[in-house]
Amino acid sequence: MNRCTRTPSRLLLPAFLLLLLAACSGRVEPLHLSGPTMGTQYHITWLPGENTAQAEAVFIGVDAVLEEINASMSSYRPDSEISRFNAAPVDDWFPVSADFLEVFTLARQVSVASDGAYDVTVAPLVNLWGFGPLPGGGVPTEEAIAQLLPGVGQQWVDIDAENSSLRKRRPLQLDFSSIAKGYGVDKVAQWLERQAIVDYLVEIGGEVRVAGLSPRGTPWRIAMEKPEALQRQVTATLAISGVSVATSGDYRNYFELEGQRYSHSIDPRTGYPVRHELVSVTVVHKSTALADAWATALTILGPEAALATARREQLAVYLISRRSQGFVVEKTPAIVQWLE
Repeated sequence: MNRCTRTPSRLLLPAFLLLLLAACSGRVEPLHLSGPTMGTQYHITWLPGENTAQAEAVFIGVDAVLEEINASMSSYRPDSEISRFNAAPVDDWFPVSADFLEVFTLARQVSVASDGAYDVTVAPLVNLWGFGPLPGGGVPTEEAIAQLLPGVGQQWVDIDAENSSLRKRRPLQLDFSSIAKGYGVDKVAQWLERQAIVDYLVEIGGEVRVAGLSPRGTPWRIAMEKPEALQRQVTATLAISGVSVATSGDYRNYFELEGQRYSHSIDPRTGYPVRHELVSVTVVHKSTALADAWATALTILGPEAALATARREQLAVYLISRRSQGFVVEKTPAIVQWLE
């Protein structure tokens, strides 16, 4: 058996949304771990050292980390922290965990920097357009959208950092689906490092963090997809270590009605799907949570505003727009160091 495809029991080889191009050629045999979480799958590849945790210990430890995040941030669990906050009365202070407070604080940071394009209270509008857990019924009326807009806006949530509490001043619903996977990647990566694991790749639902070296002894190589709905082709490759990658795009999740294409990316400022040429955004960042959130925010902003915002915030960004002449790539100077 080829030593690069062998896996321990209960451990599965990963299949990433972002294609992993880490060929195996020597060094220590990598281990692989996979399982369900946050409505998707997680995949971990790591190189065991002499004093690092064994595969079964990693499985147990990672499972505990992800269970804690799910118990806090899963909107599908009625007893989760976020579900209880959403059900709490308006104007009441609600004590939250340190993780919950950190995620909301990061979301607020991106919301302010993106002029409201990113907002973790947008879920009711997403559901209205049929991109939530239940299938939608077509294009909603202007009245239906107008009714929901007053309940969208992170500015209606107050933060008491000293007492680790939040308070909503309007009826609204938090949804961390656009940042929780990235945050989960960060927490798993931190746990791995506490076990003296220094060469690893962690991926949840397409959000990726890598550290150290790949199994072939070089930086990890992550491929960015060409934004085609029916094909999976590589448009560019990143060679990275010690950073995270997140990609957002609207080329697979949309519906068409009477010749009009409706993206799943809903602008929280208007209540409508975005209508612009930007179809794929890749962000490289030291924080997977921020990479995750910024990929969503820039997708909402559109090509010109996204590029201007990324430059102002000094983000490493790779943008792909669909124009009449085909796909057009724009990137910020910060990402060039990782492009092959």
